[in-house]
Amino acid sequence: MDEKRVNPSQPSDDLDRRLILLLQANARESTATLARKLGVARTTVVARLARLQTSGRIVGYTARLGGDEAGRSVQAFVGITVSPKAGREVVKRLSELPELRQLASVSGEFDYMALLRADTTARLDTLLDEIGEIDGVLRTHSSVVLALRVDRQT
Repeated sequence: MDEKRVNPSQPSDDLDRRLILLLQANARESTATLARKLGVARTTVVARLARLQTSGRIVGYTARLGGDEAGRSVQAFVGITVSPKAGREVVKRLSELPELRQLASVSGEFDYMALLRADTTARLDTLLDEIGEIDGVLRTHSSVVLALRVDRQT
């Protein structure tokens, strides 16, 4: 097995990318199993993981809900337009919503795009009202997710 010394300042390479893909598929995979799948020594995997975590490429591990559990909730993408200079306060208020899964500042028609997950459509409706009532929010546009066709998030 050809091993390279791991340098913390070294940019990512194909091995890092393959390691990250394996972790995205199963973050609980043992380092021995990861090493076997990658064709490298276990110590190489341990060193790579440490470097990826130290550099901030990997910032945490999470549990994904199974189809039954995820299927019991409703998701929506919400485009949010805010008044000038209100962005910081709006982001702070949105961050307090436990149903907020992602929030991105975007170019185009909206200032922000939020991904919400609620237990029911009634709770989603309430969340949308709450977002619309935040000082500085001018307009929202919601699209409810009907089905996920590809999901590569961990």
